[in-house]
Amino acid sequence: MRAASVWHRSGLIAGIGGLLMLSGGAFADTELDWLKRAATAAKQQNYSGVYVYHQGEHVEVLRVLHRIDANGEQEKVEVLDGAPRHFLRINNDVYCHLQDGKHVRLERNTSRRFFPALLPADPTGLLEYYEAKFGGTERVAGRSAQVMKLEPRDGYRHAYNLWLDKQTGLPLKSRIVNSHGSVVSMFVFSEIQIGKAPDIQLFHNNLAGKQIQQARLDTPVDATWSVTPPPGFEQVQVAVRPFPGKKAPVTHMVFSDGLSVLSLFVEPVDPRIQRLRGLSAEGAIGAYAREIDGHNVTTMGEVPGMALIETGNSVKRK
Repeated sequence: MRAASVWHRSGLIAGIGGLLMLSGGAFADTELDWLKRAATAAKQQNYSGVYVYHQGEHVEVLRVLHRIDANGEQEKVEVLDGAPRHFLRINNDVYCHLQDGKHVRLERNTSRRFFPALLPADPTGLLEYYEAKFGGTERVAGRSAQVMKLEPRDGYRHAYNLWLDKQTGLPLKSRIVNSHGSVVSMFVFSEIQIGKAPDIQLFHNNLAGKQIQQARLDTPVDATWSVTPPPGFEQVQVAVRPFPGKKAPVTHMVFSDGLSVLSLFVEPVDPRIQRLRGLSAEGAIGAYAREIDGHNVTTMGEVPGMALIETGNSVKRK
């Protein structure tokens, strides 16, 4: 699902120092301070805006509304071009209103998050796998932004460039860059308002007459397969669910190092369908496929091919 990005963690910033960093013009001195400030702002700030998502030749325009109140966190992401669809997150439950207008996919207790919530609640662990460096100061959507560069320490992940609002720390722009210096994908706000809570009525979840497809992502699934992801990647989601056009349910696992994300799919071989084998690409997203014990194994993600290949080749039946 191209609109969804990535996705990631909840939590409160720790300590008095963290609270001070959120107050107006207070300045975060170190690279880690800025990353913590960005992670907290995406969860605790009220904001609304329009951003553009680029991935290869694919471009989408989306509107995001984010509200914090006594009931917790609410977020709405609308795709503004193409078929109408939107996502509504109420705390840790995400309602995906599909384009047919008749079906809603509900994911309970999910870690799914949307831009600008790119970072884990505590980004400290990222520094084991990325080197954080300050860039310059640039303007994004009319606001002054501190550029942060996260450069990978190995070949299992791409580099990330972040533009963080100088006043609040909120990410205003994100860019993934591969080892050749080419842009893999990018999010960038074209307009944004920070600090004002969007009207609560805008988060009304209209489920009348719609069929809800529910997936509890915290429910254990049959542990048929063992997977060894690259260093730093941990399993953050697993589910067995039906997919359109598939005869049998598909096992879907998601692995993340807190920033980079890769997905793994395991499904029975369908002799009617010709499957690709080896490493390929769908636009900017890499994919690797192989067959094992009558099942197709596919890994996909905005990560280097080495990460996809090693993860796919590690899959074994328990």
